[in-house]
Amino acid sequence: MTDSGRTRKIAAFDFDGTLSNKDTLVPFVAGVAGYPKAVAAAVSAGFAGIKGDISPTDRDQLKEFMVERLLAGRTLRELERAGGEYATKLLDSGLNPVLVEQLKRHVAAGHETLMVSASLGYYLRPIARYFNMSEVIAVEPDTVDGVLTGAMPPNVRAAEKRRLVKAWLGLGEEEPLEGIEMWAYGNSSGDYELLEMANHAFWVGKESKRPTGSTQIPPMPSF
Repeated sequence: MTDSGRTRKIAAFDFDGTLSNKDTLVPFVAGVAGYPKAVAAAVSAGFAGIKGDISPTDRDQLKEFMVERLLAGRTLRELERAGGEYATKLLDSGLNPVLVEQLKRHVAAGHETLMVSASLGYYLRPIARYFNMSEVIAVEPDTVDGVLTGAMPPNVRAAEKRRLVKAWLGLGEEEPLEGIEMWAYGNSSGDYELLEMANHAFWVGKESKRPTGSTQIPPMPSF
């Protein structure tokens, strides 16, 4: 229970492939840098993989490589402006209407709602504000004096999702979620730990990859 004697109710949503219809990070980065530069960076990533400098199957390394090549040196103000424009496009036609309705139901019920995503916060924050969500936990590339360095924090996936959500809740990694009722929505292996935390875990991905203890959707659950 909380100090007021009430159970704290939390709904956590992955973004790419859950709230959104598909991957959103690559189109955003390519749009900011320009597609010729994005293609050149992708080719460079391929050569780096061949040389063994990065693993082409390691999402963390690949994301860091692409962000460094395409976003380093850009200002935070520029990226937030681009993020706002991109968010408008996603709100118009890039989101999963079924999951959006479920999100709205959580907000209307007074639940704390948050995005927990390996995508970039530049465009997730405007979307979260639009839906009156409580928080965004996302990838935030390092900056110095308002300019991106190209360095990256740990990717927000798998165990890092669980760690960051617990930190947001004010809990240590080993502390239980006492007094908290949690719903979680995800679609990939990077969401397994997030779903394991929840009292009510829901899977938007392929049934064949659904983790034990989660419920396949649709249909959408009631609460």
